[in-house]
Amino acid sequence: MDQSQQLPDAEERALRLPAHGTTVTAEDLRVRLVLAADLDDAIEIDASEVESVGQAVLQLLVAARAEAAAGGQEFRIANPSPAFVDRVNRSQLAAAIGLETGDVL
Repeated sequence: MDQSQQLPDAEERALRLPAHGTTVTAEDLRVRLVLAADLDDAIEIDASEVESVGQAVLQLLVAARAEAAAGGQEFRIANPSPAFVDRVNRSQLAAAIGLETGDVL
């Protein structure tokens, strides 16, 4: 494989959610999730910069986690911002996304 066709290393492929996850940004995220599922042993989503996240992005994360689980692939949310955690919890999607909230039931 020549230099122009080499795959980026894992750090360059990291999936960092945008500050404002909207329907417009969801398509780019969908493409990156598909690539990560094909290329990586684990899918890690960096949610550290999230200020707001919409329904389309949340739906993608739920679907990506379900797909990863079905394929035996690890899926995790890393460094979730307080805004991300709040939105996921208010949407009651923590379990579906795999976000550990620390809540004891």
